[in-house]
Amino acid sequence: MAMTPSVGQTGSTVQDGAAKATHVWPSAPAAYYGLTIIIIATFLTFFDQTVFSMLAERIKVDFGLTDEQLGILGGPASVIFYVFVGVPLARLVDVYPRKIILALNAVLVGTATALGGIAQNFAHFFGTRMFLGAGGATHGPASYSLITDMFRPFRIPRAFALLQLGFIGGTTLGVWGGGKMIAMTADWDKAQLLGLHIHGWQWILIWIGIPSLITAVAFLFIKEPVRRVEPAEKVVVPEKQGFGRAFLTFVGWDAFKAIRYKGAVYYPLFFGLALSATESQGLSFWRTPFMIRTYGWDEEAIGNVLAPMLLIAQLIGLVIGGVMVERLGRRYKDANVRTAAICFTFTTVCTLSMPLMPTGELAAAAAALATMSGLAGAPAQNAAIQRVAPQSMRGQVTALYLFMFTFFGAMGSFIIGSVAQRVVGDPQKLWMAIFITAGVLLPVATILMWRACKPYRMEIERLEAAEAEAAAGKAAGVS
Repeated sequence: MAMTPSVGQTGSTVQDGAAKATHVWPSAPAAYYGLTIIIIATFLTFFDQTVFSMLAERIKVDFGLTDEQLGILGGPASVIFYVFVGVPLARLVDVYPRKIILALNAVLVGTATALGGIAQNFAHFFGTRMFLGAGGATHGPASYSLITDMFRPFRIPRAFALLQLGFIGGTTLGVWGGGKMIAMTADWDKAQLLGLHIHGWQWILIWIGIPSLITAVAFLFIKEPVRRVEPAEKVVVPEKQGFGRAFLTFVGWDAFKAIRYKGAVYYPLFFGLALSATESQGLSFWRTPFMIRTYGWDEEAIGNVLAPMLLIAQLIGLVIGGVMVERLGRRYKDANVRTAAICFTFTTVCTLSMPLMPTGELAAAAAALATMSGLAGAPAQNAAIQRVAPQSMRGQVTALYLFMFTFFGAMGSFIIGSVAQRVVGDPQKLWMAIFITAGVLLPVATILMWRACKPYRMEIERLEAAEAEAAAGKAAGVS
């Protein structure tokens, strides 16, 4: 994705020139190897989530769960660990080699996923999903931080766009492959393994946990890049700290200060993301039960119809997002946030229309269009945060941003399940619960994203002025 200097808010000629003088960049093969492994790990994360959501109705039936309990497994169970230690663990990203952290993350994810294959009841499943969240707590911050230091500023938006291939592959192949694997194991009898009863579909979870262990080894061969220092940081981590002050830094105190210091920039982005994630992630989990209950489809039929639609829609979204940022970047310094706001608007319309569609095919098409617009805005959102986050605490600021996505997104499955069970009351009217939550959350998220444009533009102007001044000072010192 070719970017003009102001597109990603990271690529001015002045800034890139200053970066050349102060930072040693990895070779292109080393950088793209690292990005490739991160994409594979991201693919496996979303593949697991998607396959698990494809199994939702079978988990509900075979374990005798309510919609509320099923909703808990779909999100809150995996976010509990993240709530308490996600931000402190992200401090490790700012201190220790990120490839090691990512390798350990992959081991935990693979192990937790496979353990779901031997779960015997709701509590066991809850535990495996909780440890899955523990494994994923540092993946986003470490990946984003590593990418930002592996690629020159003007190439960062392109790298984040390529990172979306992991999401596209995981969510698309998860729908198609999940449907095929469920159909393959549908007639399998319960198996006995070390005294445990294993349903046929549980073998799927064991299978999909293994590749993450292989990916963990691949992470160790990444060349760790030198951490880049920005010239315009005002909120920094103190270099000499006592134990108490070091503990506050570890749990995210300085990152909170940085966010509060630029609250007008961060707050609309954070809360807009949180509200949209609640609906979008919740809907992703409930999509298969919705299609089964509303249109009478089975998992294989859902995969055969929805997977191609998602693949096409997401590839188009990836291109549209890059084109939008590039075009808007020629006129606006807030191109990243403005792109996200436009995409939020379209996503709201498509999501509200999906549960009202008269046929499964039309509902799948509406879901695919909503995913397309959501993906189109994702690289711009990520690049926006990376641009304004202070380097010395970028990992924790990113972790807090991803916390909003992860926590509220995880709560989405529980909220929709609770609305379906306690407000609507009829399991066959799941469509109504989806429509209610989308109608409440998405319009507010869209408004917040539009409100973020002005303060973000002002912050970019301040950063560019500071970077130009720093570059001029370096040039004068050399001469």
